[in-house]
Amino acid sequence: MVTEAQTTRIEPRPASGANRVLDVRDLCVSYYTPRGPVRAVNGVSFFLRAGERLGLVGESGSGKTTTALSLMRLLQAPAVIEGGKVLLDGRDLLSLSEEEMRRARFADIALIPQGAMNSLNPMMKVGEQLRDTMRAHMDGESSARRDVRIQEALESVGLRPDIMQAYPHELSGGMKQRVCIAMGILLSPKVIIADEPTSALDVVVQRQVMETLGRVQSDLGASVILVGHDMGLMAQFVDRVGVMYGGKLVEVGPVRDIFKDPLHPYTQLLIGSLPTLQSKEIFKGIPGLTPSLLTPPPGCMFHPRCPKVMAHCSVVIPPLEEIKPDRWVACHLYNGSQP
Repeated sequence: MVTEAQTTRIEPRPASGANRVLDVRDLCVSYYTPRGPVRAVNGVSFFLRAGERLGLVGESGSGKTTTALSLMRLLQAPAVIEGGKVLLDGRDLLSLSEEEMRRARFADIALIPQGAMNSLNPMMKVGEQLRDTMRAHMDGESSARRDVRIQEALESVGLRPDIMQAYPHELSGGMKQRVCIAMGILLSPKVIIADEPTSALDVVVQRQVMETLGRVQSDLGASVILVGHDMGLMAQFVDRVGVMYGGKLVEVGPVRDIFKDPLHPYTQLLIGSLPTLQSKEIFKGIPGLTPSLLTPPPGCMFHPRCPKVMAHCSVVIPPLEEIKPDRWVACHLYNGSQP
């Protein structure tokens, strides 16, 4: 039986630098259905600093995963990227040819997918799947040098080199997720996108996986976008949080500031729904239902559920604005547009 190597606890890392490595501008994505287009991502803009960890959080259907897959250009029909720019070190990924984008994946920007059990080919050994990634980008490398790099990547995520000879079904869920992390870091990308990397894992393995991701990210000096709905996980791992609702970003800011002083009513309700030691037996949800993106409500998408709704919230769409240094919010309570 293949076993995991000993996990090393990561140390606190230095603060992120100020240089932007990724700049997403006005990204728009629609799914075309028989009933009409569904605008899943509607004008999303954000940036990612070098070495930074950014979280994208929100309820199911808020557009988090669609945003992540758009950055990788991995969306499939009926999804269509209808506008925007994704600038990685100044190069627009959305304007690259298919071949140029294929070479950019894993080498410049990599994805650790949701659900490692469905991401690995059950018919291929782990080593061969990692070799496929290397072959696609390093044609001139010898097989021996490729295997050395693969072994280094596996060891960096706490797995022994003999994992290369194992089939995915021989590994635990946490080990499979670490293989996906190893695949993501194999070519030392500048940006790593982790789409709910701990889903379907128990809390102990979740912690081990996140510690592994944090350690290898620090070693590479890469930036990370963590996609998920677990606000507690975001609080422990990321530097900044972007809160999504109805295909839009409604608040962006440093994770400590957002937990200490959430500004948008949706963010306030999200954080208010987290259990505490004082209210551990009281579960508080957000009233109402998420909006239909096929027939979205007019004005602010959140106004039908908002406890602080005003008359013009159902008419005017609030823009995402920086109301204080590094605090962005899309809400009429702060943008000065109240009648």
